[in-house]
Amino acid sequence: MRDTRLRSPRFVVCINNEGYPASLELHKIYRVVPDEEAAADGDIRVVDESGEDYLYSASCFAPITVPPTVRKSLVHAS
Repeated sequence: MRDTRLRSPRFVVCINNEGYPASLELHKIYRVVPDEEAAADGDIRVVDESGEDYLYSASCFAPITVPPTVRKSLVHAS
C-alpha cells in the first residue's frame, strides 16, 4: 500500500513566529513541502508569506489534519 503522505499535502499551523514576523503569521495554516533532510535536522520546509518555500524550525509549527474540503481549498489557493 502506498504512503498517503507522498500524495496528500501536509499542513501545519504557526504557533511561534519569533524572529520571522514578516515571513510567518501566528495561527495561520501553511502547506508543508516534503524535505527529509530538513526534518532530520529538526526543520520543516513550508510555503511562507513570500509564496516560496523556506526552512524554519519545526518547533514554530504544530501539525494539523484538515477535512478534505478544506484541503482542496488550501491546495487550490497555494
